Amino acid sequence: MGNAVIDRMTNELQKFLKKDKFSNSEWEDRGLNPSSFELCKKMNELLNNCCQKLVKLSENGATNKDFKKELKNGLSGFNKAEYDTEEKEFICDYFLELSQIVDVNLKDELNKWLYGSLLNGMMKVASIFKGSPKVIETLSQDCTNCNAKLETFITKKVEGIPDFAYDIVKCNSCGEFNMIDKGPNIHSLTFGEYQLVEQLQKTEYTEEQANIRLEQIKHWRK
Repeated sequence: MGNAVIDRMTNELQKFLKKDKFSNSEWEDRGLNPSSFELCKKMNELLNNCCQKLVKLSENGATNKDFKKELKNGLSGFNKAEYDTEEKEFICDYFLELSQIVDVNLKDELNKWLYGSLLNGMMKVASIFKGSPKVIETLSQDCTNCNAKLETFITKKVEGIPDFAYDIVKCNSCGEFNMIDKGPNIHSLTFGEYQLVEQLQKTEYTEEQANIRLEQIKHWRK
């Protein structure tokens, strides 16, 4: 990296360190009530610890790989169980800001930390098997953005399988995120013109909560 790039990084990281990242005004800008003073102080300290290490790396001419490793270490220092959804979103926004300062792509790691890995549940995706299973039922709904048909092809149904999850999916045509509620008794299926992004278990999410999570995903993965 050239001296100009290093200087730019260092200056922006120093500004980040000085920022009151969890002030009442910052919460209000997000339309949220502030978390407790103690928790805000802890989040601020963890972020600053990571930022200080990034400053040292930038001054020593670190590589992109070094920066990413330090960002991942900093993120892992946050115990997700201690924070609610809004706080975790806030934390990720600041890690995204840090990653952009040091020119690192951290979105996959942030999404994984925030949302976890996909839940397989009880269903088997028929496309992993050889051959072309017979479609016995087609579920269809329009994409909320481009009106493309989001079709789910049911290849096997078995009585007694619960309606266990809301599916968050990404439209292949326009990239918009949508929610699909498939119903019970589905044993295997294939996807149409969409990609599965996340499954929200109905034991943990009401429909209203699932729609809130959908909006969060739209914000984070736009």
